[in-house]
Amino acid sequence: MGKRSIPPEDHDVQEIALREALEERYLAYALSTIMHRALPDARDGLKPVHRRILYGMRQLRLDPGAAFKKSAKIVGDVMGNFHPHGDQAIYDALVRLAQDFSSRYPLVDGQGNFGNIDGDNPAAYRYTEARMTEVARLLLEGIDENAIDFRPNYDGQSEEPVVLPAAFPNLLANGSQGIAVGMATSIPPHNAAELCDAALHLIDNPNARSRTLLKYVPGPDFPTGGIVIDPREAIADAYATGRGSFRVRAKWHQEDTGRGTYAVVITEIPWLVQKSRLVEKIAELLNAKKLPLVADVRDESTEDVRLIIEPRARTVDAALLMESLFKLTELENRIPLNMNVLSKGRVPKVMGLAEVLREWLDHRREVLQRRSKHRLDAIEHRLEVLGGYLAAYLNLDKVIKIIRNEDEPKPVLIKAFKLTDVQAEAILNMRLRNLRKLEEMQIRGEEKELRTEMKELQKILGSEGEQWNLVAAQIKEVRAAFGPKTAIGKRRTQFAEAPEHDEAAIEEALVEREPITVVVSEKGWIRAMRGHVADLSSVTFKQDDSLKFSFQGETTSKCLIFATNGRFYTLDASKLPGGRGHGEPIRLFIDLEQESDLISVEAFQGGRKFLVAAHDGRGFVVPEDECLGNTRKGKQVLNVTMPNEARAVTPIEGDLIASIGENRKMVIFPLDQVPEMTRGRGVRLQRYKDGGLADVKTFKASEGLTWIDSAGRSFTLTLKELADWRGNRSDAGRLAPKGFPKSNKFGRTG
Repeated sequence: MGKRSIPPEDHDVQEIALREALEERYLAYALSTIMHRALPDARDGLKPVHRRILYGMRQLRLDPGAAFKKSAKIVGDVMGNFHPHGDQAIYDALVRLAQDFSSRYPLVDGQGNFGNIDGDNPAAYRYTEARMTEVARLLLEGIDENAIDFRPNYDGQSEEPVVLPAAFPNLLANGSQGIAVGMATSIPPHNAAELCDAALHLIDNPNARSRTLLKYVPGPDFPTGGIVIDPREAIADAYATGRGSFRVRAKWHQEDTGRGTYAVVITEIPWLVQKSRLVEKIAELLNAKKLPLVADVRDESTEDVRLIIEPRARTVDAALLMESLFKLTELENRIPLNMNVLSKGRVPKVMGLAEVLREWLDHRREVLQRRSKHRLDAIEHRLEVLGGYLAAYLNLDKVIKIIRNEDEPKPVLIKAFKLTDVQAEAILNMRLRNLRKLEEMQIRGEEKELRTEMKELQKILGSEGEQWNLVAAQIKEVRAAFGPKTAIGKRRTQFAEAPEHDEAAIEEALVEREPITVVVSEKGWIRAMRGHVADLSSVTFKQDDSLKFSFQGETTSKCLIFATNGRFYTLDASKLPGGRGHGEPIRLFIDLEQESDLISVEAFQGGRKFLVAAHDGRGFVVPEDECLGNTRKGKQVLNVTMPNEARAVTPIEGDLIASIGENRKMVIFPLDQVPEMTRGRGVRLQRYKDGGLADVKTFKASEGLTWIDSAGRSFTLTLKELADWRGNRSDAGRLAPKGFPKSNKFGRTG
């Protein structure tokens, strides 16, 4: 049987409020995540796992040019000594440091399968090998010269660096991505030579602003190239505040394939986009008929990216084809900028470009001071030792005699030659073979050289200007190693402005062009039937519902809807429900009040003009292009207030207007008496004692006025026959001609 648990004594129990306990523990977790996992240090641009990998590789002597070692060995050492968080996490970080399509300046030189731009996984760590690159060597340069602080590792058995000396501007050059608790960081890669130029300018002008530095750092430089299409002002704002984003597009060109045909060749894709997934997405859109300008896509990539896009026809505009792809695929991607980093390795802070570079420069100066002080201490120690050697050389026989005869030669040597403890210890530790090397000229020569170097170091440590000059010299060396003339330093990402295209043309390019017939029922249900259906008698509707409007168009058409609230609404025909079933209520697509109703639904043609009129007899002429609404709320054109409402809309098809009221009185007057407006109440078209407007129509004087009766028959009266109804705007009119429909509607003749 198990032992019974003994309840704790009263004095062992502490009462703590649950809220306080949770807050304290969650804050500790949040700080741990921010400090030790997600946010990079502004000084070396590394998170702890990356720093530990590089330091672990240095301990394994995996310098550039050294023999490769198995990644499993590196991962095992890093996990055992510094980072006890699982081998896969360490290997994933190692792999990313080695991928030249992820890191602009890889820190790890990998041998074997480290994954590819298609998104394929790397080989297991037992199959791959690695060593450091020259960039990693620069980050570690001076680490043994007291350049940085060390702290105990997780088990206290050894030490690890708090930060690396970082002779390379790694934070901005390679960028960083991370999600912490309540905050995140996203820094894209940049060009190292440009960063060095900006840093040198900042040394000469310490108060320079981020916008000034854009002269040297125009924007990010992604390892996979691409084209940034943001305006300069937007880029400047992003770098000034430390927050923003960049629109990056694939690089493409048109390639002649003979006989008047061409293909689009994509040679660079946006950063962090998986090529295989991109090709799959384009193929899916092709199958779904959402890319009507594209005939086929294929991947001809080898070491370099080469995606082939074939147009549907030789007449297709290549730029418009690419715009349709940019709109629907990751060929255009938005890369966020959020320069949230650990200032001085402790405080999370969103910094601008100048502030980040200043943090790196201050760190470089501190590293220089510490290395100089370390070297100065070493020189002073060596000079002290050389003084002891010189005393031993001048009195060699006596020194040997003391050592041979004395049980404790050290205090005797100190007393005899007035030596320090260090000097006496150095003489006693000297090997016999070194006695032959003791020559006065040699000792004095080394001493002279060291004293010269000591003066230089003292001069450096005593002058801030000298320190900045040395930091600038070191940065110039880095710039020369990674300059624009070198293979790795050449800028890969270009800048351009997005070409201007008609939005309507782009929208049309995204839709397969097919004939349709749009049908709207009395109860407001809308659908798009395939093909041009001339006879709608066989079309079925819901119970107690029937046909209200119909028109023939194409899937690329826009539906223009006018309602009794005086608003025009616009719908893309491609987004309408299909002809199977009864469609869907039109109110699902537009914000139409319950008390409002539809007056007309027709295809937008562009370039026409409409006469719109309200129940109170007021109206005006409005261009059709001014009626397009971009939102669900539509566009207010005719201003009406309940109980008044919009009553009629008709395209301008002549020079005369016929208006008929609910009192069956009709008046005909010239169109030029009605003004053209884009919005308003309009002018009075017809005056009424009772009721209001029933319908309006425009017609040509040469063709006469035509109306359709309830049986569908057409009647036309010439201008001479209409003489009794001719008048001016705002007249009351006379009773309608004999045979005019009792509905008081002219009917549509088109």
